[in-house]
Amino acid sequence: MKHGLLALAVLVTFAGAGHAGPAKNFDDYKAALLAAQDQYRTAVDRCKPMKGNARDVCKVESKADYDVTKAQLKDRYQPTPGHDKKVRVEKAEAAYRIAVEKCADLKGDARKVCRRDAVTHYRTVMNASAAR
Repeated sequence: MKHGLLALAVLVTFAGAGHAGPAKNFDDYKAALLAAQDQYRTAVDRCKPMKGNARDVCKVESKADYDVTKAQLKDRYQPTPGHDKKVRVEKAEAAYRIAVEKCADLKGDARKVCRRDAVTHYRTVMNASAAR
């Protein structure tokens, strides 16, 4: 729950800034990137007291949020169709990595179904992204 709120706060922060147009200069981009790195480190530190798969999921969520934020910042700094596609791909890959890690808690057929659903969702999103 805490990580979901942190991720939401990060996305809202950067999403709101994204509506203002591209970053004005490289210094703005680097400052935002450093802020994202700091938020990533803080999120990973929050995972340390956790145990087992919850800790693994927490770390994967933190890394996924950071990767998506980096792609969004790059797209804001240099808006191109390629960077826009990279954002969509990063979001799909992040969702996939998180889903697969959550499947690790399951056993037997439930795990297989969970992984199959994750792969199906990932392929659907990637195909939709490629069609754009």
